[in-house]
Amino acid sequence: MTKKSGLQTNHTMEFSRRAKSYQKHNIIQKKVVKELISSIPSKPKKILDLGCGSGAVYELIDWSFDKFVGIDKADQMCKLHPKDPKITLYHEDFENQKLLQQLGTFDIVISSSALQWAKELDTLFQQISTMTQEVAFAIFCDKTFHTIYQMTDMQTFLPDSQKLSNLLKHYFDVQIDIKTYQLDFPDNISKFRYIKQSGVSGGSKKLSVEQTRRLIKEYPHTFLEFEVLFCYGKVKH
Repeated sequence: MTKKSGLQTNHTMEFSRRAKSYQKHNIIQKKVVKELISSIPSKPKKILDLGCGSGAVYELIDWSFDKFVGIDKADQMCKLHPKDPKITLYHEDFENQKLLQQLGTFDIVISSSALQWAKELDTLFQQISTMTQEVAFAIFCDKTFHTIYQMTDMQTFLPDSQKLSNLLKHYFDVQIDIKTYQLDFPDNISKFRYIKQSGVSGGSKKLSVEQTRRLIKEYPHTFLEFEVLFCYGKVKH
């Protein structure tokens, strides 16, 4: 069952437009979600997935459950998500407080590669802390595409990992692990094609033609950088 709304923000539209290519090119996100799900020792029966996308979290759950609720603003991603009588999908903003309050309680709230898009993480974490006893998050942080931001003087929208760690620890008793990844490419054009096709450009401020040409010509590494904060634990009481 999928419940829809009319919400479409810039990064949501980017993911919707590139839903099918995202499935082919989200190499790092696939590694991240596997690591996240493997960090969950419990076998929660009632699961809430924030930013569920096309179903990466659901597809890796290898235990029986009673209820799975997924929320995602990108309608085309929701259409690709597996369907099952135990699954309820909401085409909606996962920061929608009214919706979250209506959903009730869960054994765990999971989010992989989505919370970096949140506008008010403090408010969202506070709400999550009233809905569950257990959380598992993987969040991209500001060292992702670090060289690109350095070369262009653009400001990243991604959260600072230390500030994010402090905020998480305010609401949750969690084990935090910050990991870096490198994804290699044969040439610079391939790097920027990957960024576009994977959806991670998110509809945010675009590079100018001049900036793009300079990066293609002068980008110094064979790889793109990614930084991800993983956390798993319980809600503080």
